[in-house]
Amino acid sequence: MTVLAQTPLAQGYTVPPVDYAAILPLLIVLATACIGVLVEAFLPRHQRWPSQVALSVVGLAAAGLTLGLYAGGAPEAGVTTLSDALAVDRPTLFLWGTLIALGLGSVLLIADRSVEPGGAFLSSAVARAAVGGGTGAGPVDPADRDYGAPGEPPTMQTEVFPFTFFALGGMMAFVAANDLLTMFIALEVLSLPLYLMCGLARRRRLLSQEAAVKYFLLGAFASAFFLYGLALIYGYAGSVRFSDIAAAAVGSARSDALLFGGLALLVVGLMFKASVGPFHTWTPDVYQGAPTPVTAFMAACTKVAAFGGILRVLHEAFGDTRWEWRGVLWAIAIASMVIGAVIGLTQTDIKRMVAYSSVAHAGFLLIGAMAITPEGISGTMFYLLAYGFNTLAIFGVISLVRDADGEAAHLSAWAGLAKRSPIVAYTMAFLLLALAGLPLTSGFTAKFAVFSAALGDGMAPLVVIALVASAVAAFFYLRVIVLMFFSEPAADGPSVVVPGAFTTATITLGTLITLLLGILPTTALEWASGGGFVG
Repeated sequence: MTVLAQTPLAQGYTVPPVDYAAILPLLIVLATACIGVLVEAFLPRHQRWPSQVALSVVGLAAAGLTLGLYAGGAPEAGVTTLSDALAVDRPTLFLWGTLIALGLGSVLLIADRSVEPGGAFLSSAVARAAVGGGTGAGPVDPADRDYGAPGEPPTMQTEVFPFTFFALGGMMAFVAANDLLTMFIALEVLSLPLYLMCGLARRRRLLSQEAAVKYFLLGAFASAFFLYGLALIYGYAGSVRFSDIAAAAVGSARSDALLFGGLALLVVGLMFKASVGPFHTWTPDVYQGAPTPVTAFMAACTKVAAFGGILRVLHEAFGDTRWEWRGVLWAIAIASMVIGAVIGLTQTDIKRMVAYSSVAHAGFLLIGAMAITPEGISGTMFYLLAYGFNTLAIFGVISLVRDADGEAAHLSAWAGLAKRSPIVAYTMAFLLLALAGLPLTSGFTAKFAVFSAALGDGMAPLVVIALVASAVAAFFYLRVIVLMFFSEPAADGPSVVVPGAFTTATITLGTLITLLLGILPTTALEWASGGGFVG
């Protein structure tokens, strides 16, 4: 540093201060990802799985512990660090805690090797796809059956663990980004590992690879829209920082064409990542084709990250211009709710049904995000917490119903499930009722919080439409429940496997939190309403 200070280029340069205590959870997650890469490079194959599982659990526990210690004494107004690129405020801390908790459940699902012997992922990343038509439902390739040498325990492709942590680190940076450029970089960091993870399914390889390609291509288009919107907004405000954009929007005499043109393009990129209709076209195919643990991770954590970013953009940068853009987002929210509720009625694959349910819930979440009030922020964040654990547990249950080709996702496989496995059937019924918003579940409390915030901000017609969409969507949840309890199981129907400790822990955790947030939501609501954004 002494030599650097003597050079002409360094004269007058001040190293920006870094609040390491504030960003330590993010640093731990990214460091865990980097150590995971070294584990893949240097450890023998049979040692990688236990090492990666231990590293993942320890990394998430350390990140959660440091987050809790910092949050206990964090400044009420929040802080900005890294040249104001990241904002660590109360919403950031809540969303980071939600992501870490959901990340733990996702990692346990990913690590499980009991539901699918050898794990849900390839034993070799270069194994060719199975021959069986476009669905990939044909026989498993011999390379996929080569789990390990004789006498060795089944193995799996453990590179999925560092991928998960890089994606999780990108999500944490995304919700804390204080300017559009940092947000774009974080968007790419969280997206690129997900594109790869979607194509690593051991079973139904062609379907998995097709899902990965679709997600990559559509994600590239969405990123291009976001980056072009960023450029237009920079041309208008002369800055990409949210506070500067807000100041320019209310204090500039220039034409607003660049501002709102850029916002429109930003919205396309953000809505794509959040699975908001009509920008949802990747969602059903990717949910169906990706390995179920990866689908659970995307459905829970990516939704939290996307709406965390949407909240920050709308509230910090464009809150004072909401009367100009709110009408457009009204239309998008209505389209998302209608698409998710109506098309979900026609689905016969349970993973695609949950995908369209996700599209409908994205519309409900957007209603809360549009309410530019503290209640809108807290209600939306509580909804993300409740929806994340509910969805994580649902995909854990879905992975248990299997046939000779792997998961039996067709709805006919769920007929008479209560007679074959009452515990699985009752758990699934409870989780589906929570998605429908039944009282005494987290879904009811979350919808009540979001709809109350919307009513308080003058969006009563939108709340009425949301209630109708909720009633329509409840039909396809009830259809699965009727199939499970009031239909006869086929004699040669799919079986229900006994889950291992990891999958059991994830399902139990998600179910208990879904119940607790419905009965005793006060504590979580108080945490969510602990403060606003730094800007």
